[in-house]
Amino acid sequence: MKHILMLGTGGTIASDMTEAGLAPNLTGADFLSFVPGVRSLCRVDCLQVCNIDSTNMTPGHWLRVARAIEDNYGGYDGFVVCHGTDTMAYTAAALSYLIQDSPKPIVLTGSQKPIHADITDSKTNLLDSFTVACDGRLTGVMVVFGGEVILGTRARKTYSKSYGAFSSINHPVLGVVQDGHLIPYLTPRPGEGGPHFYRSLEEKVSLLKLIPGASPAQLSFLLEQSRAVIIESFGAGGVPAGDQGEFYHRIRQAVAQGKIVAMTTQVQNEGSDLSVYSVGHRLKSDLKVLESYDMTIESMVAKLMWALALTQDPTEIAQLFYTPVARDILCQPQS
Repeated sequence: MKHILMLGTGGTIASDMTEAGLAPNLTGADFLSFVPGVRSLCRVDCLQVCNIDSTNMTPGHWLRVARAIEDNYGGYDGFVVCHGTDTMAYTAAALSYLIQDSPKPIVLTGSQKPIHADITDSKTNLLDSFTVACDGRLTGVMVVFGGEVILGTRARKTYSKSYGAFSSINHPVLGVVQDGHLIPYLTPRPGEGGPHFYRSLEEKVSLLKLIPGASPAQLSFLLEQSRAVIIESFGAGGVPAGDQGEFYHRIRQAVAQGKIVAMTTQVQNEGSDLSVYSVGHRLKSDLKVLESYDMTIESMVAKLMWALALTQDPTEIAQLFYTPVARDILCQPQS
């Protein structure tokens, strides 16, 4: 029988109703009494890493979860991380960079309703997650939610209340769980020699979402506070007024100072392409800003934090950024 470690972090699945709304209270060990079917699948141990609303999740918590998995890696066949839904995609992406090429499954799950509610998705999601963790055909970091198995670097919360809260962005789902059985569609294999663990992240990464009329001063402020800034632009990508505008000139100054500027798009599907329009073309050709292509924003944030913790050299950071990790980027940049 497989031996699985369940790590609790809080979230809706662990919440009780208070006068101020739902707040995490239950521990991972409490969950098992609600889902007795797990005991027929595997032996389970529980470890409570934290007990917070996932809105309060930070890169420091990501490191604690990753370190807990690293410290216990040899003693278990797989891992289930119970997490709040609001930032689960960020945590899944971060763990994908902190724990690379894992030959064991690392499954994140949670729920839209607390586990003690009369009508809840928590019990199904938990049982599905243990089913995937025990099966072993899918490895590495995954999100299991609403019956779907999503690659950790591709998950995004796309519904705030519905049970099928998560979508796989620019990548097919890895499989589905039906009637207690995993049906894998894709079985990407980890790289050789794994797992590879990393223990640090650079938190000075910021995100600027452009709106019509956005001020270049907002970008300057973020560049002063950060080592890297992601600009979430419109459509295929670009900045207002292109290479004739103030945004362009401030980016040029930042790049000359060794800052990292990366471009992405507010459009959820199909990714960016800075070469299409003049407002984006010279950002890539002259300033060598990084570009998301088909990578999610969640993965961009986590990957830059990971890369910046490894080196300060912009060339090396770019190389790390464009090197695929856990199928986070499929569209390769043109040389």
